[in-house]
Amino acid sequence: MKIFYIGILKNESKPAHELCVEKDLSSYSRFTRDNYGQFMSLFSKTVAERTKPGQRQDVEEKCVAGIIISDPDYPALVAHQLLSKVVDEFLSRYPRSAFASSNPNLPFPQLKEYLEKYQDPQQADSIMKIQKELDETKIVLHKTIESVLERGEKIDSLVEKSDGLSAQSKMFYSRHLNRQSSKTPVV
Repeated sequence: MKIFYIGILKNESKPAHELCVEKDLSSYSRFTRDNYGQFMSLFSKTVAERTKPGQRQDVEEKCVAGIIISDPDYPALVAHQLLSKVVDEFLSRYPRSAFASSNPNLPFPQLKEYLEKYQDPQQADSIMKIQKELDETKIVLHKTIESVLERGEKIDSLVEKSDGLSAQSKMFYSRHLNRQSSKTPVV
């Protein structure tokens, strides 16, 4: 599970403009990183242009679109939560007037932090974290129940063996007593 791109784009007019972007292209070879980065930017601009302002395909807000590009295994719920958070923080930091008349590149260092933090969605998302802990607890409980059942079987086996030993011991003891009584002289 990996996030490759987080971007906030101005999509009021065409072409869409990247206001702030963060990419993680470390999983690509250094010879193809630039090509993948350019493709992600072009793809994001195309998606932003085709998304009407105010419409939510992933996460959007009035005049900007938030876009995440990830591998197919990345949980959609976590991506949607991240986009909502990023777009809300961006709009609270930069009012629409900061980018309405021009196409600036706006610094937004939180994108890099989010890109790093959300690489592991289970650590970033509290619901997934709780689900993971529940799954681990469930596994431990199953193992505990299995070991208790095995112990129960072992205890049953020991009880059966001890019953057998008691019977044998009783037979040995009664034979021993019979032998002793036959050897003792009568007075």
